[in-house]
Amino acid sequence: MAPSKELGWLHGALFVVTLGIRAGMTLFQLLMIGVGNRSSKQEKTVGKDAAPEESIVQAQQAIVESFQFLGNWMARYEYLIDLGRSLPDFPDEWRTETNRLHGCQAQVWMVSELRDHKLFFQARSDSAIVTGLLALLMQVYSGRLPQEILSHPPDFLRAIELEQHLSPNRANGLFHMMERIRLTAQDALDVEASKVKP
Repeated sequence: MAPSKELGWLHGALFVVTLGIRAGMTLFQLLMIGVGNRSSKQEKTVGKDAAPEESIVQAQQAIVESFQFLGNWMARYEYLIDLGRSLPDFPDEWRTETNRLHGCQAQVWMVSELRDHKLFFQARSDSAIVTGLLALLMQVYSGRLPQEILSHPPDFLRAIELEQHLSPNRANGLFHMMERIRLTAQDALDVEASKVKP
């Protein structure tokens, strides 16, 4: 990977319908129109979910629009917590030392599966806000080709000024989450490349 792209990695439509508001939809439900919901059923196969139809660029833009709509950071933190709750259940057997991300203050586990040349991720933390951060990363990167992942650093983090509103420990943890995704994509790409060598 070119150094400039690696640096980008390291530093890394919302519609509100009047009828929905009148029907008593919560803010989270309205926002989920923009970013997409996920099943809360327990999934023990990482790649069981279908690959997303929207592109990585579109997924990042949807997140930016959602955060712009929320405005203040108290509402954004609440939204992150709700978004984390929308993730599929994370089985206890996945909460192993092998799957744990080191360098995070909170406990964070991440698993991945390569299926049909695409990488699928699931992740969880014992921190509600960190789980919300993981949900954002899953929204953008799960179900993508490894090359797509490597070619699209998480620009949305800068756009929503997320890193400026995290504690140093959480910001460091976010770095390790992004780095795990990037390294997993690079490893998958290397494996695919080795298969086509004579």
